[in-house]
Amino acid sequence: MSTTPPPQAPSTDTHPPATEQASSDGALGWLRTLGPRGRRAFAGAFGGYALDSYDYFTLPLSMVALAAYFGLDSGQTGLFTTVTLVASAVGGALAGVLADRIGRVKALMITVITYAVFTVACGFATTYETLLLFRALQGLGFGGEWAVGAILVAEYASAKHRGRTLGAIQSSWAVGWGLAAIMYTLVFSFFGDDVAWRVMFWTGALPALLVVWMRRRVQDAPTAVAARERNAGKGSFAAIFRGRLLRTTIFAGLLSTGVQGGYYTLATWVPTYLKSERGLSVVNTGGYLTFLISGAFLGYLTGGHLTDRLGRRRNIWLFALLSAVCILAYANIPSGADTLLLILGFPLGFCMSAIFSGFGSYLSELYPTAVRGTGQGFTYNTGRAVGAVFPTTVGFLADSWGVGGALVFGAIGYGIAALALLGLPETRGRELE
Repeated sequence: MSTTPPPQAPSTDTHPPATEQASSDGALGWLRTLGPRGRRAFAGAFGGYALDSYDYFTLPLSMVALAAYFGLDSGQTGLFTTVTLVASAVGGALAGVLADRIGRVKALMITVITYAVFTVACGFATTYETLLLFRALQGLGFGGEWAVGAILVAEYASAKHRGRTLGAIQSSWAVGWGLAAIMYTLVFSFFGDDVAWRVMFWTGALPALLVVWMRRRVQDAPTAVAARERNAGKGSFAAIFRGRLLRTTIFAGLLSTGVQGGYYTLATWVPTYLKSERGLSVVNTGGYLTFLISGAFLGYLTGGHLTDRLGRRRNIWLFALLSAVCILAYANIPSGADTLLLILGFPLGFCMSAIFSGFGSYLSELYPTAVRGTGQGFTYNTGRAVGAVFPTTVGFLADSWGVGGALVFGAIGYGIAALALLGLPETRGRELE
C-alpha cells in the first residue's frame, strides 16, 4: 500500500478552502479554518486542559478539610501548591523537549496519564508527607499539558486567528474549574469533610478516559512533523539559551513568573478566604465561585479576541493593570458587604484570565518550530515554579495579615509581568514556519 498522503490532506490542514476563507471572519471563522485535523486537535487539547484544571482545583477546594484532617497551619497548606507548581515546572520542561523529540500528541498522552493516576493516588494518602509526594508527582503531568496542547493547536491555526483560537483553548481551564466547583459542592454536601476530600481526588480519574479516547484520532500538524524529521527529534534546553533566543527565554520566563504568581495566589487562596474569613458555607462558597469562574470563562474568550486586535503585548499590559486593581479591591471589601464580594468576583475572574489568552499564541510565535515545545514548555513552567513562591508567601503571611490582606501580594506578580514585556517583541500576525 502506498504511503503517499492523499493530495487533499495538505490543503485541509494548512490552507483552508476558498469557502472557508470566505467565512473566516464569522464568529466561528477561527474554528472553520483549522480544518478537520485541526479541529480534532482542538477538541483533544480543550478536553485535556479542562481535565488538567479539574485535577488541579481538587486541592484548593479541599484545602480547609485537608488542614483540619492533618492538623496543618497555613504555611503547610500553602506548601501543597508550591510543591505542585515546582514539580510542574520540571514536568512541563521535560514535556516540551519530548514534544520536539517524539511529537506533540505522544507527549500529551504521557502528561494526561501521569496527572490522572497521581490525582487518584492523592485520595489514598494517609499522611501529610505522602500527600505532598503524590501531589508533586501529579505536578509532573500537570505541567506539560497546557504548553504542549497549545503548541499542537497553534501549529494548525492561522496567524490571523491564532490569538482567539488559543484563547478558546485557554477557556477550557474555566470549564474544568467550574466542574470541580460543582463536584466540590455535591461531594462536600453528601460526605463528611474527612472523607469528602478523598472522594474529590478520586473523581479526578473519570474524565481521563474521554481524553484518551479523543486523542486516538489526533495528529501533529504537518509542519511539526517535517521539522522533527529535519532535526531528527533533537529538541534540547541548550538551544533556547543560544543566540537571539537567550534574551527571549529570559524575558518570557519573567513574564510567565509574574502572571502565574498573581494567578495562582488567587486560585489557591480565594476558596479558603471565602470559607474561613468571610464565613461562607460550602454551598455559598460554590455560589461565589460561580461568579468568579463565569468571569474567567468570558475573560479567556474576550482576551483571545483582543490579543488578535490589540496585539500580544498590549493585551497583557492592559489586563496586568486591571488584575492588580481587582485584587486590591477584592481583598479590601469591608466585612458584611457580601453582595459586593459576590459582584466583584466576576471582573476579578475576567481580568486574571484574559491576561492568559495571549500566552499560547505569544510563546508559540517567539520560538521556531524545531524548539517550540522546548521553549514554550521551559518558559511557561519555569514561571509556574518561581511564581509558586507567591501562594506560599501568602500562606505564611496569612497567620498575621489574614488571607485577605496577604492576597494583595499577588498584585506584585502582575507588575513583574508588565516590566518583562519591555524585553519582548510584538508577534501579532507572525507566521509559524
